[in-house]
Amino acid sequence: MSKTKGYAALTAKAPLAPYSFERREPRDHDVAIDIKFCGICHSDIHQARNEWGEVPGHEIAGVVTAVGGKVTRYKVGDKVGVGCFVDSCRTCAECKNGLEQYCSVHTAWTYNGREIDETPTYGGYSEKIVVDENYVLRIPENLPLDKAAPLLCAGITLYSPLKHWNAGPGKKVAIIGLGGLGHMGVKLAHALGAEVTVLSHSLKKKDDGKRLGADRFYATSDPETFTQLAGYFDLIINTVSAEIDWNQYFALLKLDSAMVLVGVPEKKIPVGAMPLVARRRSLAGSSIGGIKETQEMLDFCGKHGITSDIEVIPIQKVNEAYERVQKSDVRYRFVIDMASLKAQS
Repeated sequence: MSKTKGYAALTAKAPLAPYSFERREPRDHDVAIDIKFCGICHSDIHQARNEWGEVPGHEIAGVVTAVGGKVTRYKVGDKVGVGCFVDSCRTCAECKNGLEQYCSVHTAWTYNGREIDETPTYGGYSEKIVVDENYVLRIPENLPLDKAAPLLCAGITLYSPLKHWNAGPGKKVAIIGLGGLGHMGVKLAHALGAEVTVLSHSLKKKDDGKRLGADRFYATSDPETFTQLAGYFDLIINTVSAEIDWNQYFALLKLDSAMVLVGVPEKKIPVGAMPLVARRRSLAGSSIGGIKETQEMLDFCGKHGITSDIEVIPIQKVNEAYERVQKSDVRYRFVIDMASLKAQS
């Protein structure tokens, strides 16, 4: 075991604070990674404020420092990433089909979880991490590690439904919300060749939306938006966790189209059947992606030069960043520079 420094929620709802813990030494198929950057995801905030002893972080970008004796995929010096999970059962139908994120037996989440052997997992707000090579991702050489880190969650969370619901040339895609998730949806949908519309509460981010690749931008606070866009979209991806009326948005869908949820409101949202039944529309949900699809996403981003728009912070400002995320005061993803942790006495 090796001592590691990080930041953790030492008690529920407490501010994150310095925390020392142990990482295992690399086993035969393990990769040891020096963490350079870690993105801040909204789920980090939820978990850290509701759990104890938490080292959050699952948008991890770093460099390989050591490999186990049987590792074949990576070598020392490689640029790599770790996303939302670090292991799964590998034997269920979902795992065998490359859908490890939906493993029906056991998914070992990157933090606040347990590996198959019951070793507790700790996340990326730390100096280093040790992960099985089969759950490590290769980051393209042309992508800077800080801007690539959020691709490991925000990027794949949008790429997966865009691909599954066939976003591409000739398709009209709407992204609800232009935040950490939404801005990645705009970039990815645009690169896939779809016509992209942002549906935001107001027009204050219109210029940003156009810069990111949106063809159209509408304010949902304007009732005329729902009249003008009735029956227009092939796919709507809802990235917001706010409690909005989903039924309004069903009317914006064409025949045989879908609204996909990637944002998760805390409360239940009432859903009317008639708007769905009348035009054979679907309401669906999507999580992250499996390892194969996540690597595909990273390679796609490398090919198209896609990264997240970020604000880099030292880890000492993580609690301030949490408050700003809650207020939507970031464009569009905070990323922690782990050099600040190593410099801390």
